[in-house]
Amino acid sequence: MKKKILIISGGISKERLISLKTGFQVARELKKNNYIVKICEPNFKLSQIIKNFKPEIIFNALHGQFGEDGYIQTILETFDIPYTHSGVLASAQAMDKEISKKIFLKNKILTPKFIKYSFDKSKKELINIINHKLKFPVVLKPISEGSSVNVYICNKNNFFYNLQKLNIYNQIMIEEFIPGREIQVAIMGDKKLGAIELKPRRKFYDYEAKYNPKANTEHIIPVDLTKKNFNKILNIALKAHKILGCKGITRSDFKFYKNKFYLLEINTQPGMTSLSLVPEIAAYCGLSFIKLLEWILNDASKNR
Repeated sequence: MKKKILIISGGISKERLISLKTGFQVARELKKNNYIVKICEPNFKLSQIIKNFKPEIIFNALHGQFGEDGYIQTILETFDIPYTHSGVLASAQAMDKEISKKIFLKNKILTPKFIKYSFDKSKKELINIINHKLKFPVVLKPISEGSSVNVYICNKNNFFYNLQKLNIYNQIMIEEFIPGREIQVAIMGDKKLGAIELKPRRKFYDYEAKYNPKANTEHIIPVDLTKKNFNKILNIALKAHKILGCKGITRSDFKFYKNKFYLLEINTQPGMTSLSLVPEIAAYCGLSFIKLLEWILNDASKNR
């Protein structure tokens, strides 16, 4: 008999709908292959559900805050049941864009320049800091969100308009804007799985470009890079995966500009929806969706 798998999806982050889609896709594929599957929300009933269902592995299909930032991982550690993807520390470090970028820089991984902003300066002061450290255009983003939620590319004219939209956060990141090609790399344990290039019809690969089929983002695989550059970007992604202590699958987001790779961030729980990139990269490399999921489940068992 195949294993009993509890899938946790949904949650309360801004990526709830994507998490539900990931959970549904994973559940459908596992059920098709005779696994005993149950889906639940990460709410106050979770402990009782785990106790009653007695899963052999927990598949963490959550995205965003409370799901991939170390919070749910801390809770899952108390059950002594293998769970998928990265653990507490790696998840927390990867989700916090300031911490992860500092770790990248310390380890000589190129990443866009940035400043942290706490809504504590006058407009004039802030503009002076940006002109001195970054230059326009810049990227505004929350420090701890995923899926490009509330990310804006700004010039001087629309900067304060977009900045106002982010005052729901205590702190945000103002980042140097790097033009160029958008390339994503999938890492699978210690293996460099592959890469894919994205050509969004929108301004950049934002939430709509990622999850709205009508956004018509072009997916290019294989990526048109020299062998040397292809190996280089894969090696950077694996290095980032390792220095953060990640487990399982990760997806690293890069910009390629003037023959340099800039690592924007690393995602410890990539989506598994019909539009998600890791399953697409895996399929190109000859790994079916069920084989990808089974590898993730076996990796959870092996690592804990």
